[in-house]
This record gives sequence, structure tokens and C-alpha cells, in this order.
Amino acid sequence: MSPKKKIQKHCLFCVNKQIEVDYKNVQFLRRFISSFGKIVPRKRSGICDGHQRILSTQVKRARIVAILPFVAK
Repeated sequence: MSPKKKIQKHCLFCVNKQIEVDYKNVQFLRRFISSFGKIVPRKRSGICDGHQRILSTQVKRARIVAILPFVAK
């Protein structure tokens, strides 16, 4: 058996500096939310640690303002 090779994922925000994470951009934030309404983990989304923290904060803000639901229907 050969060991599995890790595929390096590059952070979307580090590669494209023009993208800003904003809690008002709901269509963009839905990309990082699972079908159950949970925030997608770093390993699956391929985002670096710093941007994952910013993203999760913005998703939580959007939930508090009632733009995004807390639970999927």
C-alpha cells in the first residue's frame, strides 16, 4: 500500500486579495455553511487559520442579525 498524498489546498482569500468577508454578503457565506447549517471546517474548505476565524465571526454575526438561520430547515 502506498501512503496517501496530501493535496495542498490554497486559501481562497490569500490567493485573491480582493475578496473581503462581510456578514452582509449572504450568498458568499452560504458557500462555507453545510446543509445542516454548520460552519464548514478548515480541512474541507481549504481556508487558512486566520481567515477561518474571520469567516466564522462573520457567519455568527449574520446569524445574530437574522440574515442567516441558526438551524437548517
